[in-house]
Amino acid sequence: MKRLALLVLVSTVSCRTATESSTTATGAKGAAPIRLTLVGTNDWHGWVMGQSDTYKNGDIKAGGAPTFAAYLKILREDNPGGVVLVDAGDLFQGTLMSNNTEGSVVIDAFNLLGFDAAAIGNHEFDYGPVGPISAATQPDMDPFGALKARLAQARFPMLSANIYVESTGLRPSWLPGDGTVLIERKGVKIGIIGLTTPQTPSTTLPINVASLRFSPMPPETLGAAQRLRERGAELVIAVVHAGGRCGDCTKPHDVSTCDLYTGEVFELLNSLPPGTLDAVVAGHTHAQISHFVNGTPVMESFALGRFFGLTELYVDPVTHKVVKDLTTIHSGVEICETQDQISHSCDSRRVRPHADVVKPEAVTFRGQTITADENVLVAMRPAEKRLQELQEQELGLSVPSTFGRNYENESALGSLVADSMRDMIKADIAIMNPGGLRADLKKGPLKYGAVFEVFPFDNTVATVEVSGEQLERMLAAAFGSRKGVFQVSGLEVKLDRCPAPDRFKGATLSGGKPIEKDKHYKVVMPDFLARGGDGLGPFLNTIDPGQVDLGERRGNNIRDELVTYWQEHREAFQQPKSGRVAFLGDGSACAATMKPGAQPGSP
Repeated sequence: MKRLALLVLVSTVSCRTATESSTTATGAKGAAPIRLTLVGTNDWHGWVMGQSDTYKNGDIKAGGAPTFAAYLKILREDNPGGVVLVDAGDLFQGTLMSNNTEGSVVIDAFNLLGFDAAAIGNHEFDYGPVGPISAATQPDMDPFGALKARLAQARFPMLSANIYVESTGLRPSWLPGDGTVLIERKGVKIGIIGLTTPQTPSTTLPINVASLRFSPMPPETLGAAQRLRERGAELVIAVVHAGGRCGDCTKPHDVSTCDLYTGEVFELLNSLPPGTLDAVVAGHTHAQISHFVNGTPVMESFALGRFFGLTELYVDPVTHKVVKDLTTIHSGVEICETQDQISHSCDSRRVRPHADVVKPEAVTFRGQTITADENVLVAMRPAEKRLQELQEQELGLSVPSTFGRNYENESALGSLVADSMRDMIKADIAIMNPGGLRADLKKGPLKYGAVFEVFPFDNTVATVEVSGEQLERMLAAAFGSRKGVFQVSGLEVKLDRCPAPDRFKGATLSGGKPIEKDKHYKVVMPDFLARGGDGLGPFLNTIDPGQVDLGERRGNNIRDELVTYWQEHREAFQQPKSGRVAFLGDGSACAATMKPGAQPGSP
């Protein structure tokens, strides 16, 4: 199994269009406009088999490639020859099925679904060399081995126009083309550009991408769009593994609730001349966007293979220009096989508040009943069968109450993990990046599959020996990185309410004991952080490398080490006391800085 340093799953559902509907254009003079249906997904993270929540009256089934295939069949029947299907990146890392096949099962699913293109996301680099070792720590290891295998397997291009070799400034030889592709639908030539967030070196294992440069997106986008137009592209679409978030998606021309000042996709579009792009499918932040930005329709639709977006583009049949007034956006469309009769949703965040009265029902989409595609189910079955035994493995433990996670605050799960790591290593302090905790640890008998959902990574247990002065600088780097609220043990931390580089306002040891600047402290953390991930790189560059132990000699990953620790220390499953993180201020200064309605950006 391979490692991971994953991003946060955003839990908000506030930005959601009420329903998806089919729109028919009637406004053009003469011949009817050509309708093109752009279908976009993002951030599958390996969830090709979907998920199921069990309630008293039955199961609510959500997401996955077999169910999504049923939606696509309806869309393709509704607009024959006019559907463009793209993904905005982070296809792989996140599930047992994906990690044990190094993403192969995901590519199999995408091939069957008929994707036209996908952006390369930061987590496409997580698997590193082919085989069980995910970090290219030896000279003979190819850090792109697993990704190269997936590129060769895919029957669609995986694109990024802004990746270069650092030492030469040239495109990597293993990444074909210039990050673009030209396709045709209904006689309209459509150019597609792929882009990867420049944050990638701090949001995957840094050692795997050390030889690469991720250039700023605006000039790369402009150049790629110009090349595509010169090759005959009449429309240009960007699939961008960089996103943002909005608070209200019911008003597509009102961006006042969007994080315009921190969202990468907004910064990109506001820096481009109007008309550079005809549509954008975004990803990376696991949030929702359904807006026109600088005149360009943009959509992003949450994550984990449970949502998709639709942008309907209407093209003048003579000029082959987009008739902008007819464009519609529907992002955040749920992928449901069954849904709750009350909320008409399969999203557990909307269903669970009335769990006792949930009644599953069949789902219809554009007048047709949704049934999971049998061909895709059959294709996924061998990989599913191989992993079922591991997924269901009983660990001889029972979790007395659910330990929840929280990306923007101290959490019970974060404190449990940090406390366990600290005691396991006999360290003074533990820190855990919140994006590395991918699911709640639920109440009940504990199975290996549930632990994997919390830790879908193979990080080793690393330690860093620092002085008190260095510790405070490290904490300032961590909490000032806009990567959420790091989970801690052995510390009490004060933070400004607003995420910013100077957010960290001080810390003491547990119980209020001061940190002594000349004293040395052992800090335990995932090796992802000890290698410079989530903003710690600049700090680590200031200390002696001998102070860092990446834990490679331990011969195991955090997930399995924690399982062993919990089996030996069953008393660890006690709800930890809160109070490790204190916020200063009411956030009004932050709101003023970010403009009304904006939210902090996600890494």
